[in-house]
Amino acid sequence: MTGSAASLGLRSGSYGSLAAAVGGGRKAGAAAACRPLRGEKDRLQLLHRALRLGGRRRAGVLLLLAVVSAAVFSSLFAVVKDDSNSISIVNNYEVPNAIQKSVYPSTTRPLMMSGNQYSTSVVNKIELPNRLHLTYANFTHPCEGFSVPPPLVDKKRTGPRPCPVCYVSVDQAFALMPLQASPSPVVKNLNYVSEDGVTANLSNLGSGFGGHPSLEQRNKSFNINESMTVHCGFVRGKKPGQGTGFDIKDDDLLEMEQCRELVVASAIFGNYDMIQHPRNISEFSKANACFYMFVDEETEAYVKNSSSLYNNNKVGLWRLVVVRNLPYEDPRRTGKIPKLLLHRLFPNVKFSVWIDAKLQLVADPYLLLERFLWRKNTTFAISRHYKRFDVFEEAEANKAAGKYYNASIDYQIEFYRNEGLTHYSPAKLPITSDVPEGCVIIREHIPITNLFTCLWFNEVDRFTSRDQISFSTVRDKIRARVGWMPEMFMDCERRNFVVQAYHRELLEQMIASGRMPPSGAVVVTDAAPSRKVRAGSRKATPSKKPSVKRKKEKKSSSRRRLPKPVAGGLGAM
Repeated sequence: MTGSAASLGLRSGSYGSLAAAVGGGRKAGAAAACRPLRGEKDRLQLLHRALRLGGRRRAGVLLLLAVVSAAVFSSLFAVVKDDSNSISIVNNYEVPNAIQKSVYPSTTRPLMMSGNQYSTSVVNKIELPNRLHLTYANFTHPCEGFSVPPPLVDKKRTGPRPCPVCYVSVDQAFALMPLQASPSPVVKNLNYVSEDGVTANLSNLGSGFGGHPSLEQRNKSFNINESMTVHCGFVRGKKPGQGTGFDIKDDDLLEMEQCRELVVASAIFGNYDMIQHPRNISEFSKANACFYMFVDEETEAYVKNSSSLYNNNKVGLWRLVVVRNLPYEDPRRTGKIPKLLLHRLFPNVKFSVWIDAKLQLVADPYLLLERFLWRKNTTFAISRHYKRFDVFEEAEANKAAGKYYNASIDYQIEFYRNEGLTHYSPAKLPITSDVPEGCVIIREHIPITNLFTCLWFNEVDRFTSRDQISFSTVRDKIRARVGWMPEMFMDCERRNFVVQAYHRELLEQMIASGRMPPSGAVVVTDAAPSRKVRAGSRKATPSKKPSVKRKKEKKSSSRRRLPKPVAGGLGAM
């Protein structure tokens, strides 16, 4: 045994020989083990002792582990020691330290950290004077040349899946933010119809919240001018949220007015979804972006009773805003108000990211702005549907799924067909799709994008709540006049930064029946006791084929008058 250990030691002569340590006896070895390691000799004695205890085979493994450990510790020590070559990890993205210092001076730059903590950072109190700015003209973009690789072939996994997306760091994204608002083509001043004290013409379609615009007013709103006044919800009351329907407390409205740069928003009405907590949000975004979740009183009561994170109208990063006097009975239609009219609820915000409540945001919002807006020099981004590109196919899919009354969908499609809507084909390029996956909207708040979402909302208010059906009609009418249109990115890119969850009641039914969701799905993001499905609520899709009665219960029941086919054509409108 002694000879074996000595021979192993002799092979590594550059580190000293173990032969001399062998004759030192057990006493010397014990003394060496008890005192601190002061030099190379002590380390070699400890290694020799380990070799004697472990035997020839174990000795080889231990020696290998020792060499690897020494290499790792040496490299770590070198990284810490050499400031000029250090790497700073910001929100799980590696960024050269020199680039970060060019964005913020070292004395004022807030520390960026990854993590999912819900507490507000001290960055809230840090001002950022001397902000340095990067432009795409003088910045070597780290994602230059990046292309999406072909999807992996996996026979066990079918259907849509995420694809890689190249992001910069939060520091870089903030530095690349435009200092001035993007130019708005043609329309410069956008005003909104207010009808305080005026009796609306109830013979027109739409709702009181939307102002019942006539067909003539609807058509006129597509005549793009430098200065325009259009219907855009909230037609009554002093201002959006005060006496308009969709009413909000004054202190909440005041807080919303203080939001200046970026708002991340979502909504749950009818207690239909679980609150999904954003992940991978930088401390900078926690301090500078606003996170708002709009809920009704029913959802608020459920969250209060079920969420251990609820505290002072906040659940994690989300600030809950309770909405009263809802203008529609259909929660889906009510949800279109914050989704499409965020510029009216947050009048001072420059950018917004809308996330449907069924989605969990898993990337920093500033990274999304840089990737999908600023890098492409666009002002409105939405993903296209992963499967359907044609509005007529989308309408049939909605009918098959019982999303809305079939007659109302047919009426809307026929109306658009008479206005010139055609099937999608490659002849429409550079338009890549007529059907969006509208659960995420990334936009800059300028007059042209505000006009687009106003007119899109008016279609949702006038016809069905299925906004995918009306999207392309509004887009094409505006594009024909000013040449502007939304950017539509791939659905797999959307799935890179959001994870889809199950609706609450469907999840509860799956758990109660012993059917667990598939691996990787968002299940429950906060402790929430299951409860019985209340009578009259929207039902989740059961495991068995739904009956005709249950299918009808899933359809819309808004207070607005549902459009019906008009005999003798559409001109009677």
